[in-house]
Amino acid sequence: MTIQIKNHSFVRNKLINKEEIAFLDVREEDPHAQEHPLFAANLPLSRIEIDAYAKLPKKSVPIVTLDDGEGFSQLAAQRLVNLGFTDVSVFDGGVKGWKEAGGEVFKDVNVPSKSFGEFVESKRHTPSLSAQEVKQLIDSKEDVVVVDVRRFDEYNTMSIPTGISVPGAELVLRLPELAPNPKTKVIVNCAGRTRSIIGTQSLINAGIPNEVNALRNGTIGWTLAGQELDKGQSRKFHEVSDDTKNEAAIRARSVADRAGVKRASLDDVQTWKTQSDRTTYFFDTRTPEEYEAGHLPGFRSVPGGQLVQETEMVAPVRGARVVLVDPSGGGVRANMPASWLAQMAWDVYVLDEVHTSSLTEKGSWQAPLPGLPKIETVDAIAVSNWLKNDSNTIAIDFSTHANYIKGHIPGSWYALRSELAEAMKKIPQADRYVITSSPSELSLFAAQELQALTEAEVLVLEGGNAAWTKAGLELEKGPSHLASPPLDRYKRPYEGTNVDPSAMQAYLDWEFGLVEQLGKDGTHHFWVL
Repeated sequence: MTIQIKNHSFVRNKLINKEEIAFLDVREEDPHAQEHPLFAANLPLSRIEIDAYAKLPKKSVPIVTLDDGEGFSQLAAQRLVNLGFTDVSVFDGGVKGWKEAGGEVFKDVNVPSKSFGEFVESKRHTPSLSAQEVKQLIDSKEDVVVVDVRRFDEYNTMSIPTGISVPGAELVLRLPELAPNPKTKVIVNCAGRTRSIIGTQSLINAGIPNEVNALRNGTIGWTLAGQELDKGQSRKFHEVSDDTKNEAAIRARSVADRAGVKRASLDDVQTWKTQSDRTTYFFDTRTPEEYEAGHLPGFRSVPGGQLVQETEMVAPVRGARVVLVDPSGGGVRANMPASWLAQMAWDVYVLDEVHTSSLTEKGSWQAPLPGLPKIETVDAIAVSNWLKNDSNTIAIDFSTHANYIKGHIPGSWYALRSELAEAMKKIPQADRYVITSSPSELSLFAAQELQALTEAEVLVLEGGNAAWTKAGLELEKGPSHLASPPLDRYKRPYEGTNVDPSAMQAYLDWEFGLVEQLGKDGTHHFWVL
């Protein structure tokens, strides 16, 4: 198949006309985050084989790959063709070509969602309080509840004193029992702005009787005000009564109806799964624990708050159909996220009348994968013995940099698959290389490429890093033996507890400017209830 070249007007026309397009920035996440077009979703070259089938469920979707002159877009396009995709093109001139054609570029990650949050705040003037005002309420023992709408792991790292973890899509369902007195003030916080704006506006849209305010600028604002954050907290929402659930369901359905969310049945799902001319994503928006206890076949676990925050990470085909389901929360956690996706111009449906008997699959979601390369494998115990007794064996880890630092095989080297040729110049020569990763399947593709670069024996650790850990073998922590720069993850200015205040302030200034950038870009179709 001939890989074509597409230009700015082709991509822009697709977006303007709300036609399906997968505009894929195939660089690693850090260079992607430095500058990219608004709807250029990040799908790094190094992960295409293990992510493509989940993120691009229709093989005939128009795909345009983008880089910044590194040559990755052509390689990515060829890999996609090899995986069976039939309409694959390369963007002419990369990011530089986009800018030269007058295209707007954006910094950071999850930009469609973050810019939408700022758009909502600009249109609805979502109420907020400063960090100093919220601290005064807490210190003076006012009747106030602070709810943190981030993922639990983010909350656990650092949180506002007294805050309770209630991830975004859970708010309308859980808040009535966390703040049963309508006179209780409610403060919604995240790390920066987006999720607190969306969370606050969700409660207002649903008609919750309490006074609700966002914590202006989230934990960043709290820190910049010189106020101490809590660390290691574990306060969580709890189950609610059937009466609370039923009332929340009515409120959420009303919001979804006002936003134009469409309804779907299980029969529709079966039809859409086999439809060849339309991309459809199927997401279960409950907690991962509920999903694992029982879910519908073909539905991916994506908690609703994170879906609104990180839409392009799981649904990179702009113009696709999105179907949400919440079978055990009265539909609240599907209807509220759906109301936001509809305002972000997605074609969104909520699946109704799903009974427990239909939740026939259990366990965590498994990504659909292509056929895996046939590479010789070796078990963890043998690798451990080689590394201890044979100086001519070296392990190379292709996990994310963050996972590598958390724990890796002692003495192993970190390498990026997309930078493999350069990495091998830094890794000592050996007679035998053992490749590992999380997920383990990534090793097989990396090993295949390494074999083309060396005369040495190349083997794959069977089961990857998970197998090493399961065997009870020792792990080493920290950033030792880095053969590649850690480009696979952009360091968010709101992550962790040791962030430069100037970086935090620069991040807030960037968020404030997003609405103006949206106006310049002109492809978003966002609107607000």
